[in-house]
Parts: sequence; C-alpha cells; structure tokens
Amino acid sequence: MGVEVVLQQGVVGGRFDLAAKSDGFESLVQGLKSALGPSSGLTSDDVDVEHLTKLMEEYASNEREWSRYAFGDHSRGYTRNLVDEGNGKSNLLVLVWTPGKGSPIHDHGNAHCLMKILKGDLTETRYAFPSGDKEEPMQVMSEKTHKENAVAYMADELGVHRVSNRGSDFAVSLHLYTPPNVAKGGCHVFNPNTSKKCHVAKCGYYSAFGRILKDDEACTTMSASGQ
Repeated sequence: MGVEVVLQQGVVGGRFDLAAKSDGFESLVQGLKSALGPSSGLTSDDVDVEHLTKLMEEYASNEREWSRYAFGDHSRGYTRNLVDEGNGKSNLLVLVWTPGKGSPIHDHGNAHCLMKILKGDLTETRYAFPSGDKEEPMQVMSEKTHKENAVAYMADELGVHRVSNRGSDFAVSLHLYTPPNVAKGGCHVFNPNTSKKCHVAKCGYYSAFGRILKDDEACTTMSASGQ
C-alpha cells in the first residue's frame, strides 16, 4: 500500500516532528471535549452547536500543529485519521483528501458533523434524501466550495452529501462527529444515477492518535470506537 504523509508546507513523503511551543490545535481538541462534556451529542439540550462552531472558527489552521495526524494515501479517495474519542460521546478526525478524488454520496447514520477546512479547498455537494424505491438520479440541492478555515455543519435532516478535492494538492479537514454512530452501525452510500443505497457496515480508521493502523487494528479500533 502506498502511504503518503502530508507535512508542513505541503511536502509529502515523511513525518513532521512537532516542536511548537504552543499548540492551538490541541487546545481546540480539549475545548471541544470540554464543551461536549457528559452529553450524548450535538442534539442534547446541554450542548450549544453555535459554541462548538465558534470554537472551530476561532482556530486558525497551523500545519505544524495538526500534521502529525494527517496521513494521506494516493490509492484512496481520502483517509480517516482518529485524533480524539471525546469522552466516548464523539469522535474527532483529520481527513486527508487525495487530489481529484472524494467521497461517495453518503449519510451520517443519524449523527451530526462539523467540518473545518485545515488545508486547501473542498467542494461539498448536497443532495435531497431519496424517498421511496423509485430509480432516478439524485437531486442536487446545493454545491459550495469551502476555503481554508471555513466551518460547515451537516446532519441527515439536511440531506446527504459528498465531499471532493478538485485541487492539485492534498486537502485536509477536521471533522467532529457526535454521536459516534457510523463505526458502530455503519452508514449508507448512494448511487448518483439511481438513488439506490447500499449499507456500509464498517468505516474504520487509517491511523489513530498519530500512528498508521494495520488492517486488523483498523477493524478493532473502528468497532470499539466511534465514527
């Protein structure tokens, strides 16, 4: 498997040794965990979605701070790299997007997602949630390109979506999922031409806490953890 690692200043092919005196990214991780606390997720009354969004918006992306989590792989559309498990109530992931590739159209297993762009631009296409069994093309509701440091919110009641990197370099994003449903129960991907859905039972991790996982470890981590 050809493994690439996104580094400071966009260099690919090695590891970056973090040596920053202060780390705003780790402060963001702890701030999100503290804000979520013992709650069950973003739909809980004691969680302020606007506050979580503000925390993400206030962080100015610094590649020196998050690059140790950012493993990319040219053979995949994107990689999922676990950063934090959020007291068991959420998961925080760094996703690394291969140039010219992206995700399938998918739902979020009744979870909620906040996405912050850490590097590059990502295009999000949102579709109406298919109803019934009629075979027809997926209906596009909107398309938006999110720039570096932008924050977006997505949940199943807003539809389904796909994210793609239309640039020529790796793009990187930070995703907060709560509750961590997808790895426990899977999610659905949708055929853009027929709207037919297929259940994906496992959405594992490419790395966890800065370490690339073997296939068997990835399955174990995914089943024991969240999205």
